[in-house]
Amino acid sequence: MKLFRNILNSVKPHFVNGGKLEKLYPAYDAFETFLFVPDHTTHKGAHIRDAVDLKRTMITVVLALLPALFFGMWNVGYLHFNAIGQTHFSLMDAFMFGAIKMLPLILVSYGVGLTLEFAFAVSREHQVNEGYLVSGLLIPMIMPIDVPLWMLAVSVVFAVIIGKEVFGGTGMNILNPALTARAFLFFAYPSYMSGDKVWIHTGDKATIDGFSGATPLADLAANIPVDMSLIGSFFIGTIPGSVGETSALAILIGAAILLITGIASWRTMLSVFAGGYVMGLLFNLWGTNEFMLLPAHLHLLLGGFAFGAVFM
Repeated sequence: MKLFRNILNSVKPHFVNGGKLEKLYPAYDAFETFLFVPDHTTHKGAHIRDAVDLKRTMITVVLALLPALFFGMWNVGYLHFNAIGQTHFSLMDAFMFGAIKMLPLILVSYGVGLTLEFAFAVSREHQVNEGYLVSGLLIPMIMPIDVPLWMLAVSVVFAVIIGKEVFGGTGMNILNPALTARAFLFFAYPSYMSGDKVWIHTGDKATIDGFSGATPLADLAANIPVDMSLIGSFFIGTIPGSVGETSALAILIGAAILLITGIASWRTMLSVFAGGYVMGLLFNLWGTNEFMLLPAHLHLLLGGFAFGAVFM
């Protein structure tokens, strides 16, 4: 780290007041405070003096997302090989297939989003908002695996500008940028967000007979009852869906990381789960279709409910 410190110290005079690149100081500050804890403190007002700043908080959330991300990468490969009828594949084969499909989405999300964040920071002469460290990973994790990269890029632009920056940036936005990106894609390009084919990658080969890429919620929406023998799969996550949302187990591991580190509040998470469960009970009382007849606790496992409760 001493090498990075020396490099930053050598170029810093160009970015401070009077330097050739002083207008780009927010960009320099973003890299410096990402690598090192800031060496300045507040001078007025009541503040907690702590080495854990917002960047460290956001990085902890990113670490908590990794279990769901890694499982989702494996699940992409697992579903793909099953869809094309290939029964002999290793854990690493499935993971590497999913990783190759997922990494371009992550790179585009961070590349486009951070470019916009840096541009707004420079134009407004303020520090780069840290919030996109998390949003940049959340967005590809709640998208279909085969979404075209240009559509993802357009969704990110919409999410950052309309979902956050027009309100003043991180902490002042009334919309969740990741959900804004997904909502934009759903309404702008609905064919890429609905149907059986969008949730798995089958390549150029035809899907084998008997394999469905429909998510459990899609089946319920079509009034098809859920196979209760698959409850274990719902919890583990070996079902079609967005990369980050299928595994309740991986999401709960991330929740434990956030709670142990003190980043998240158990009261908030518990309230969301409790609200979802009570709503499920009300559905059961009404019970006019298969979705409403679904046991209340299964509503907490299906779709993106658990992912939203923990990370959004």
